Amino acid sequence: MKFDHILIRFGEISTKGRNRKIFVDRLKNNIRDVLTDYPSLVFQGTRDRIYIHLNGEDHDVIVERLKAIFGIQSFSLATKCESEISKIKEQALQAIKSLSQPNDTFKVTAKRADKQFPLNTNELNYQIGSHVLINTEDLTVDVKNPTINLRVEVRSEATYLTCYDYKGAGGLPVGSGGKAMLLLSGGIDSPVAGYLSLKRGVALEVIHFFSPPYTSERAKQKVIDLTKELTAFGGEIKLHIIPFTAIQEKIQAQVPENYTMTSTRRMMLKIADKLREKQQILALITGESLGQVASQTLESMVAINDVTSTPIIRPLITMDKEEIIDIAQKIGTHEISIRPYEDCCTIFTPASPKTKPKLEKVSRFESYVDFDELVTDAVNNVETIIVTKEKRDEFNSLF
Repeated sequence: MKFDHILIRFGEISTKGRNRKIFVDRLKNNIRDVLTDYPSLVFQGTRDRIYIHLNGEDHDVIVERLKAIFGIQSFSLATKCESEISKIKEQALQAIKSLSQPNDTFKVTAKRADKQFPLNTNELNYQIGSHVLINTEDLTVDVKNPTINLRVEVRSEATYLTCYDYKGAGGLPVGSGGKAMLLLSGGIDSPVAGYLSLKRGVALEVIHFFSPPYTSERAKQKVIDLTKELTAFGGEIKLHIIPFTAIQEKIQAQVPENYTMTSTRRMMLKIADKLREKQQILALITGESLGQVASQTLESMVAINDVTSTPIIRPLITMDKEEIIDIAQKIGTHEISIRPYEDCCTIFTPASPKTKPKLEKVSRFESYVDFDELVTDAVNNVETIIVTKEKRDEFNSLF
């Protein structure tokens, strides 16, 4: 049977009351952006559904793309007919015949969204199911665990019939929760933090701290590739590359070794916060997980956070490493993250970093240097790249 529509259902959006239209419009725009290279598609939105008219486009690729769009609870390939009982019964029979095998079972699950339709839900189930049984062989009804669940939605404008549901990504449409800046190191954790933030409707810009010659162009390419993977869930992302060498060298020269990690993280937050303000972004996101490494104790977070009053989102704060790795593998970032190219967080790592740093001490160590000037220089010399899923950048020749 030829499917001519995709029917998209909402999840959490359905609870948004008077603000629902804002979320639905955002989701519709996100779907359009992801499917922009299919110009024949026609989109139609209602209060609780989005319909895509395929107009002959290949549905297999479209289905795979829709699976990654946040805000979609589930969706189905559908066929459309007039909301007239004889047409519905005939379309239902064609759908079942095209999908059924000998000794299969089926049930009909009707929903009468159009309350003016002359048959109620039970009558629809009976008439459609009876018509299928009379006109098929080796097919029986099983209302608990059928091989085929034929769903029939009767609406005023048309009736849609579906036989299989695809699971959506859930969450909220990207962009419905504002915008935040993700500190992306190149490791396993921060891309997962970005993914989880996107799932809650937060649009991203990304900041990466680059310290040549201690870090290579391959480390930079690694971050571009990680950002590219995240675009599958939220569209194009602006990536800011911050020159960080001068600040790291100054920290190594002026701050006692066991406090260098704390001071490095503080300077990163200062720079990220200045760029966040410049870009008119609402919050910062990090991939910190409580207790995972020395800089991620509560005492360290207190000392590091002191440089900003901006909200810091930490989606991984209570997760185990194995949980984080599982998500990284699912979203396609794990293999990129484990490429053996050092980033600025792994160079100059002290042998015994302070796990319970004192705020007054690190502030005193930093007071002997004018870090503010270095921070301003770093922000003023940022390199910004617009990353899209299709982008083939100039660094590929390195591999």
